[in-house]
Amino acid sequence: MTTKKIIACLDVDNRKVVKGKKFLDVQEVADPLTLAKQYVADGVDELVFYDISASTKNRGMFLDLIEEIAKEVPVPFVVGGGIRTIEDVEKILSIGGNKVSINSAALKDPSIIEEAAKKFGSERVMLSMDVSEVAPGKWNVFAKAGMEDTGIDAIEWAKKGEQLGAGELVVNCIDQDGVKDGYNLELNRAMAEAVDIPIIASGGAGKPEHFRDVLTEGKADVALAASVFHFGDINIRELKNYLAEQNIPVRND
Repeated sequence: MTTKKIIACLDVDNRKVVKGKKFLDVQEVADPLTLAKQYVADGVDELVFYDISASTKNRGMFLDLIEEIAKEVPVPFVVGGGIRTIEDVEKILSIGGNKVSINSAALKDPSIIEEAAKKFGSERVMLSMDVSEVAPGKWNVFAKAGMEDTGIDAIEWAKKGEQLGAGELVVNCIDQDGVKDGYNLELNRAMAEAVDIPIIASGGAGKPEHFRDVLTEGKADVALAASVFHFGDINIRELKNYLAEQNIPVRND
């Protein structure tokens, strides 16, 4: 088994970390730089800064805030939300971002994944998708912060993303978002079996066992979480100790 990773996600709106349930009832939680420093100290493997309203509000990204956090974060720093062009990707990487996570822009024009991968390398390009179950064992990709069903089959979209050059897939399960009753194991397993690139499971973490399950039964390579870390329900260091005890290989410096 390859070494598994834990990612903390900072969903940012109005320059504050926020969290909701199933993409609704979003409330402010904390200052992103403060949380970023805390998670690094706690042993997180990577950090994601996700601007949740840049695309829906059609505004620019908080580049100054991204740059400020990038300077303080020694672990890989991923930026998503509001990326529309190759120039946006270039800006983020030039101010300290290590990877970009592209979602809405890829739905509008999939060639952005291919172009970014060719120009900057697949290892710096993640395809992110917001997914919901539309029939038993069938998931579609949703747009506009989970409000619009694109009709695109999520598994087929994952395969296309891999073909275009995405180095990793972020699978955000809308149905599980913020609910804390576990990741969707069936969805993540189906994704992992469909592609050869790493799967980052997102949506549903509530207790350490959920991480264990998605990294084993769910076949995910990485488990991403937000609210359980933000509210102190789970400490990242303690989580990694637990996973190691379960014979799941993790980096635990």
